[in-house]
Amino acid sequence: MTDLYSNATQASSLKIYLRLLGYVKPYIGYFAISILGYVIFASTQPMLAGILKYFVDGLSNPEAVLFPTVPYLRDLQLLQAVPLLIVLIAAWQGVGAYLGNYFLAKVSLGLVHDLRVSLFNSLLALPNRYFDNHNSGHLISRITFNVTMVTGAATDAIKVVIREGLTVVFLFAYLLWMNWQLTLVMLAILPVIALMVGSASKKFRKQSKKIQVAMGDVTHVASETIQGYRVVRSFGGEAYESTRFTSASQDNTNKQLRMTKTGAVYTPMLQLVIYSAMAVLMFLVLLLRGDATAGDLVAYITAAGLLPKPIRQLSEVSANIQKGLAAADSIFEQLDEAPEVDRGTVELERVSGRLEVRNLSFQYPGAEKPVLNDICFSAEPGQMIALVGRSGSGKSTLASLIPRFYHHETGQILLDGVDVESYTLRNLRRHIALVTQQVTLFNDSVANNIAYGDLADAPRDAIEQAVEAAYAKEFIDKLPQGLDTEVGENGVLLSGGQRQRLAIARALLKDAPILVLDEATSALDTESERHIQAALDRVMKGRTTLVIAHRLSTIEKADLILVMDQGRIVERGTHAALLEQNGFYARLHALGLDESAPLDIA
Repeated sequence: MTDLYSNATQASSLKIYLRLLGYVKPYIGYFAISILGYVIFASTQPMLAGILKYFVDGLSNPEAVLFPTVPYLRDLQLLQAVPLLIVLIAAWQGVGAYLGNYFLAKVSLGLVHDLRVSLFNSLLALPNRYFDNHNSGHLISRITFNVTMVTGAATDAIKVVIREGLTVVFLFAYLLWMNWQLTLVMLAILPVIALMVGSASKKFRKQSKKIQVAMGDVTHVASETIQGYRVVRSFGGEAYESTRFTSASQDNTNKQLRMTKTGAVYTPMLQLVIYSAMAVLMFLVLLLRGDATAGDLVAYITAAGLLPKPIRQLSEVSANIQKGLAAADSIFEQLDEAPEVDRGTVELERVSGRLEVRNLSFQYPGAEKPVLNDICFSAEPGQMIALVGRSGSGKSTLASLIPRFYHHETGQILLDGVDVESYTLRNLRRHIALVTQQVTLFNDSVANNIAYGDLADAPRDAIEQAVEAAYAKEFIDKLPQGLDTEVGENGVLLSGGQRQRLAIARALLKDAPILVLDEATSALDTESERHIQAALDRVMKGRTTLVIAHRLSTIEKADLILVMDQGRIVERGTHAALLEQNGFYARLHALGLDESAPLDIA
């Protein structure tokens, strides 16, 4: 059973590694130059050992000639040749190191960039449920931390494998050429080294996965605290958040230490095995020296002595590779996630805004019971439909299904008689403007926040008209740079009412035939509510509007009010007709108390 698991892990590792190397393809030219550099670098190692032979021989006879048969060099004595060759070998090694290190760095940094961009672009295409099931800290950690770990496997490890691997090959070739019998004795130790490397690799892979999860926890806690700093301070959560962060960071530290401990035990053990082999080799050299000169023996022992370092580095590279493979595994897991389903083919320049919902039922994946049950209603172009009901009755879910944030299996949502599933996602969402209670603003200027995405090319006067129509001109004019003022992360420099008016200006600029208002004015002060109500009255003109749990003043104007409870429509009609029924709506209306109170806080 263990063997089967081990084989499966090895096959999986190889598959991940080969896929990772696929990202190196665009940089194959740089990669080839770096390999050439490492070949040059590795070739100098036996050269340095060979020079020692002439140096030792030159101690007894410094006037001996090094190249007796080569023209122009036949008069060059060991006295001048040995120092000159050492300088030339060092220069040659420098050229190799530069070519290898610089061009592999180009590959490495290009790989990091490509992986980060792929990850980020995949996030933009993933369905909503993916974000519901994964916390932002772990997703950010993948883009920042995990990608960096991958380069350890894809390029840094390759650097060691190629450079040190070639060094071992050149040194072994040199040793075989000098004394093949002794060299074969050294080869006997290789199976022991392979066994040790294999066993350590499994541990490194397992520990590395745990480190990445722990790092994601650290990022998650930090990002939550930064985003919710007002709540943390208001409710005295500093001590709790500090404990939570310390615990996550300590857990990460402990896992890192465990991995370091594995390496700290494993490397000396490997060195002990290698140097034991060296000791046996030295004993044999002294025992079986035959007619070899002192220079030959010194050169042989030096070349053999140069072997432990590259072998040790090759064995240590296993830790880097396993870290990288564990990180690559989590990266490819996200890249392999299916993007939002978009089988639609219909693309319309503009729709009139006729909305019809037929027998719509919906259940979240993994949920036990449906959130929506047999919902039916229709809205003519320019009409206003209000959805009211207790929290959790399914109002926001219904609003999320119209722009296809979630995929429904049962029933139909028709826009201008065409099922929303038939539209391409981009085209469908172009016809819908969404204004929610949670306004999302970016750390950019006021103008760029209004003219966002598809609206980025909107002329300045169109932005100014949208600002005026959203009753936002008054406060924007007071800002230091007006429309060009930076609003801070998520509009932190603006009040709730001001952020809401920017969201309405964005919806006005989009000029979409369908408008969805989800809790757009709840929890605002009376002054802001008055401005926003006026802005909403203007934005709703001529548009099919779906209003969720709004203020009474807006609900009363609705052409049709749908009262929802536990995922069903339990009542429908105008404000006056529903009050007469004295049912769900009448009770909600009684709770509303006055014109400015919200019907429901969802």
